[in-house]
Amino acid sequence: MREFVFPYDYSFKSASIDETFVTGVLESNATTYEPTMTPAELVEYALETPINSPSLESLVKGKQNMVIITSDHTRPMPSKVTLPILLRRIRAVNPTIDITILIATGFHRAMTHEEMVARFGEELVNTEKFINHDAEDADNMVEIGTLPSGGKCVINRLAVETELLISEGLINPHFFAGFSGGRKSVLPGVASKVTVLANHCAEFIESEYSRTGIIDENPIHKDMLYAARTANLQFILNVVIDNKKEIIQAVAGDCVDAHKAGYEFIRSLSSVKRIPADIVITSNGGYPSDQNIYQSVKGMTAAEASCNDGGVIILVASCKEGHGGQALYDAMKNMVSPAQILQDIHDVPRNETKPYQWKIQILARILNHFSVIVVTDDCDHQILQDMHMIPATTLDEALTKARQLKGEDASITIIPNGVSVIVEP
Repeated sequence: MREFVFPYDYSFKSASIDETFVTGVLESNATTYEPTMTPAELVEYALETPINSPSLESLVKGKQNMVIITSDHTRPMPSKVTLPILLRRIRAVNPTIDITILIATGFHRAMTHEEMVARFGEELVNTEKFINHDAEDADNMVEIGTLPSGGKCVINRLAVETELLISEGLINPHFFAGFSGGRKSVLPGVASKVTVLANHCAEFIESEYSRTGIIDENPIHKDMLYAARTANLQFILNVVIDNKKEIIQAVAGDCVDAHKAGYEFIRSLSSVKRIPADIVITSNGGYPSDQNIYQSVKGMTAAEASCNDGGVIILVASCKEGHGGQALYDAMKNMVSPAQILQDIHDVPRNETKPYQWKIQILARILNHFSVIVVTDDCDHQILQDMHMIPATTLDEALTKARQLKGEDASITIIPNGVSVIVEP
């Protein structure tokens, strides 16, 4: 027997499994990567050696105001390390510059004060100007162009009207944008609802190129890149973290070239070959990524890439905030079948995308091929049952249920953190 451990909220859940049935373990090498510098030193070095860009300090000089886009509560961004360094270096050359820190909520809810303190630290929250982006606040949006997909490119007025726009962010494998970070801080980060819906259309989510680790020919990425360039995102600081959520690499500079350096670093660590199995056990990486079902679909996609058709996905995820989107919950609860949902969404034109449609589409795609068991003692099990998933309180219970479906000798693949790997064919 071997004990396998999966991140869950702020802790872990584990199970002892007979290795006879385990076909393999898919895990990012970021878990064992040992950087030669401390997190702060990595950030300082990245800022001192910007990629294809003037230095941050030279961009700041002479400016009266600027906006720093930062990540919201759904991303494990180590802003307590990065943001103080950015602010210190900025004010060292321009002490009087007016700085607004714009929280890239995308289509998510606003951060609470408690979440902001946990993310940024009480001192920064009390002394700096933080503003939550609101994708539905049309009065504070500006149209700046037309996306390659044909949708309107509309973003937060603060980002448009500032003299200097920069961002900090986290680069991770992303289940339809290829990778997070870089251009994503603008779209969907500080984009209007109109623009997010156009970008997350059914046609693009269906694309074979809109998958984890794919950038080239990815239509969602192309829109995002256009938005960042048109918004004049002049400088980024992006970091890569390990399974302890500590910085192991940092890149800075041009929003395309620095981002590429970061995601190629991740690709070198996180690419794993598919090991097919009847049962795949994974997680959504713990807090903050497993706060709700909406976010936790991401982890399911890693399991989807390695599970035999008709198999069982076991997802370890707290989902303590419940479903995370009423439209997602209603669609799954009321569905006739996953196949019917997929057909209905397939017929929705680009410019008529509905809120949460993309997550409904991806979850339906998964449920159309697999049974999903969610291991949680924080989420109301009735919600999961309503959404046509199987709840379990422990991993042992989940494995018992999975074997009832696939047999006592079913093969098992382990993916400890589904949002940290790129599962390749």
